[in-house]
Amino acid sequence: MTSSIFLSASVPDPERDPKYYRTADVSAIRDAVRALVTIVLPKARLVWGGHPAITPLVRVVAEDVGITGSDRVRLFQSNFFRNQMPTSNASFEYVERVRAVRGDREASLQRMRRRMIGSEVFAGGIFIGGMDGVETEYQIFRELQPTAKAFPIASTGGAALIIFRRERRRLPPELIGELRDDLAYPSLFRRLLPFLQ
Repeated sequence: MTSSIFLSASVPDPERDPKYYRTADVSAIRDAVRALVTIVLPKARLVWGGHPAITPLVRVVAEDVGITGSDRVRLFQSNFFRNQMPTSNASFEYVERVRAVRGDREASLQRMRRRMIGSEVFAGGIFIGGMDGVETEYQIFRELQPTAKAFPIASTGGAALIIFRRERRRLPPELIGELRDDLAYPSLFRRLLPFLQ
């Protein structure tokens, strides 16, 4: 049976909360997402919520490894954003659109996140960069997937770094240095793969 990996990632917006943008490394976020998709997708299903900076990147790499038209990629999107969905969404065969809460962006996101994270049993979750949404998804993931491994990629900064500092005691001690410092993401995800199966 194919295992499933949950991805929570975004690029912090400098116009919003500076605590995320100040530590974020945009190049590292993109490199980490590229490496994750390249290393993990041939071996596991990847599940994530649509984000305008992340979904097109996942699409490009998934196409490179020849996997866009399969159940290995499962994208969730709230219908609250139905008029803002990137055209790259159409590249994926499995897009789950979650009903919006009328006129309420935050409640719509919360509904989508809980549906997405509770949709199946995950072997693990990867948290890259991000802002408050990534922190929220981490909390929901810990609640709904208590036995799954959760790895914040601290070297990408943003919410992942905050989660890493707060949750360090939950992480395998032998991985602390790599999660904090390693920018060689293909080798990092190869190292994490046994923990995600």
